[in-house]
Amino acid sequence: MATIKDIAEKAGVSSATVSRVLNYDASLSVADETKKKIFEVAEELSYRKTSSKRYVDQKVAVVHWYTEKEELNDLYYLSIRLGIEKRCKEIGMKPEVYFFNNIKDIKAAEIEGIIAVGKFSEQQVKELTTINPMVVFVDYSPNEDKYDSIVIDFEKATKKIIDFFLSTDHRKIGFIGGRELLKGQTEPIEDLREKTYKSYMWENGLFDERFVYVGSFSVEDGYNLMKQAIEDLGENLPTAFFMSSDVMAIGSLRALHEANITIPDRVSIIGINDMTVSKYMYPSLSTIRVYTEVMGETAVDTLLERLEGRKIAKKILVSTKLIIRDSVKK
Repeated sequence: MATIKDIAEKAGVSSATVSRVLNYDASLSVADETKKKIFEVAEELSYRKTSSKRYVDQKVAVVHWYTEKEELNDLYYLSIRLGIEKRCKEIGMKPEVYFFNNIKDIKAAEIEGIIAVGKFSEQQVKELTTINPMVVFVDYSPNEDKYDSIVIDFEKATKKIIDFFLSTDHRKIGFIGGRELLKGQTEPIEDLREKTYKSYMWENGLFDERFVYVGSFSVEDGYNLMKQAIEDLGENLPTAFFMSSDVMAIGSLRALHEANITIPDRVSIIGINDMTVSKYMYPSLSTIRVYTEVMGETAVDTLLERLEGRKIAKKILVSTKLIIRDSVKK
């Protein structure tokens, strides 16, 4: 495993700066470019390569639904993009990265296809397929009968977390999650983690609406929602929380520390994603490992299949794994 010192040396910054960036220290004043460099180096040092060489010098457009600034607050998508870029490099293909607000810059005649990372509205899907009909979606499946997609089974991942908590004698299990909006829409996308949490807790006779807090997928909302839960619930605060992303878990850990609530003795925490930074948290974060680099690799390979003649759409589910660290009682 790469150490903070390894990351600091490769990124050209101090170990203290790396530690504070990876822990999303709100008091740290550092340029976004420095943060980006640290996050990318951390991902690179934990990435395992495969080898292959094909499609030399051909281009693929990688379109991210976030802006570059927003991407820094959600390393899940950053990691997928880096996986795409590294796989392209292995086969000699040239990835050209765009964010949706600048897709007009894509030169349609020069690209073989598009890999679209994130959530896209019906209108955005139409815009992308007008540029090039060879589109692979990652982390979203707008129409599995028409378009290739690479997604995670969040229903199964959610049940893994709840089952672990139940097996370790937790009965008051809270949920802190986020919702996302497609461009031009006012109603959020249904989040499968939240939906599954509610239904599965009902099945086990344990659902309590008071234990559910929902905002956006950010460190700030993770912090604010946990702080609100502490204030609202007092001694009735759940003994365990399922956080629907690691970035929210990072903020929640800070709120618990500030309130002098011990982790995991009083509250256990499990997130989703297993971002590279998760192992550097204090305490280290238990989480569902989402193989984001594999999602990126698979998106490239799926596009290559299309280029080689496959006509039938594929929806590929990438597996997950529960990683137990110090933020839960074992």
